[in-house]
Amino acid sequence: QVQLVESGGGLVQAGGSLRLSCVASGGFFSFNAMGWYRQAPGKQRELVAVITSGGTTNYVDSVKGRFTISRDNAKNTVYLQMNSLKPEDTAVYYCNAQTLQLRTTGWAPKDYWGQGTQVTVSS
Repeated sequence: QVQLVESGGGLVQAGGSLRLSCVASGGFFSFNAMGWYRQAPGKQRELVAVITSGGTTNYVDSVKGRFTISRDNAKNTVYLQMNSLKPEDTAVYYCNAQTLQLRTTGWAPKDYWGQGTQVTVSS
């Protein structure tokens, strides 16, 4: 029932900017964390940025100072503002949202994924 939909990807020149958006729909549960991953052809998927419901953020070293993640908890929406883009940022970017589920063994995370949006940076 839960669905994540990304938007905002595209083709830009080096030094340009893009803002990615991800909205979660079809559910009534609030996500405790949302974030962005990316994967280039032939490479492993890596975590780019994450934000918790409390506002704590973390970034991969390669994007620190250039990317900013933000969240609208009421709308279960996460954004990724990408500035000073470089060709090495080229990848498919995936939205991720996480909830905590109570099991008989205790609390456990559950992840939801979007289908991805292509970001291509030329030069």
